[in-house]
Amino acid sequence: MNLVVVGAQWGDEGKGKMVDYFSDEAELVVRFSGGANAGHTVKIGSKTFALHLIPAGIISSGKSVVLGNGMVIDPASMFEELAAISAQSIEWEGRVFVSDRAHLVLPGYKSEDQSVDDMRSRPIGTTGRGIGVAYEKKASRDGVRVVDLWDSVIWDSMSKSDRAWLEPFKEWLAPMKINLAAFMLKNEGRKILLEGAQGTLLDLDHGTYPYVSSGVSVSSGASIGSAIGPRRIDKCLGVFKAYQTRVGNGPFPTEMRKDDEVVLANKLRELGHEYGVTTGRPRRIGYLDLVALRYAGWINSLDGFILSHLNLYDGFESVGLCTAYELDGEQIDYFPSSAAELERVTPLIENFDVWDGKVSEARNWEEIPDGAKKLVEVIEEYTGVAIHGFSVGPLRSETFMRTDAWTVS
Repeated sequence: MNLVVVGAQWGDEGKGKMVDYFSDEAELVVRFSGGANAGHTVKIGSKTFALHLIPAGIISSGKSVVLGNGMVIDPASMFEELAAISAQSIEWEGRVFVSDRAHLVLPGYKSEDQSVDDMRSRPIGTTGRGIGVAYEKKASRDGVRVVDLWDSVIWDSMSKSDRAWLEPFKEWLAPMKINLAAFMLKNEGRKILLEGAQGTLLDLDHGTYPYVSSGVSVSSGASIGSAIGPRRIDKCLGVFKAYQTRVGNGPFPTEMRKDDEVVLANKLRELGHEYGVTTGRPRRIGYLDLVALRYAGWINSLDGFILSHLNLYDGFESVGLCTAYELDGEQIDYFPSSAAELERVTPLIENFDVWDGKVSEARNWEEIPDGAKKLVEVIEEYTGVAIHGFSVGPLRSETFMRTDAWTVS
């Protein structure tokens, strides 16, 4: 069975934790997109693992993980990350594989990435990790793939400085590189978890262009980036938070900007530790946007949602949900394609009473307070997608499912 997990917002929804959770039953974890600009946080007991390139499944003992061909990989960052998890007593040797078709991020890409963004009339707010440049060179057929390091013609055409920088990585990557299509064929029939990066609204095609990532963040990217055909994907799950966050520039219809809203945003930011794993930047905070969430459900063909951070509203007076937009005097219920239109929309916010009891103490659906269950039903009815699971805290034990993720609907 092939199970896809993606972010249903602008990233930072809690995908890393859910990938770790599902990895307990998975036999293989493949990350299909993104680069070191991603940040997945996994908390196990007293240890916290911050992952950027390595699939979150690496934390599960004995499980193999793959960096797929939809990724762009900075080998220096990758091996630094592997050294860091080794220092936290995670044995990864023989468990980490890299698609030989994955593209590499070379040293000069980072400065080029930042200088390009600085010269834009509308800066994207790049992390400066060279991701966009690597994808740009991939599209223009000027990129360097893992397999190309052993192609004498390509190797000799590279600059002396790039060859010198890459030389040690050739030896380290040699036992890790695989032909991913052949590898996946050999593993056909196993429980395979396909891990996305960023979120739906940052997807190059379906996100808030041009304020998006350079890769594919939606479920359809799992097929390309994991070297399997689309009909082999059995289930797609999308993770979302009970509010919205965004890092960097770009439209954010439900952002909390007014005086009283700023107080609420600051409270949620501190309760949710809403600071970028990769950059440390404070995340922008907004109300949960049901218009955007329904869009994410459709674009990803989601079988179910996983709701995280609902527990942060324990003890609040109300929960605000955006149920429509007003655009140029007209009420709409769809997610516009134009960033300019998204900047102009006014969110229509409905406030719902909170609940007695604590979501944070629930360990199954029956223990969710009645008021929170009603909110869940509102979300499900609006989006047309059932909520299959909940994350009510940072630990594995604070996660539970209503529907078995590894059962085909």
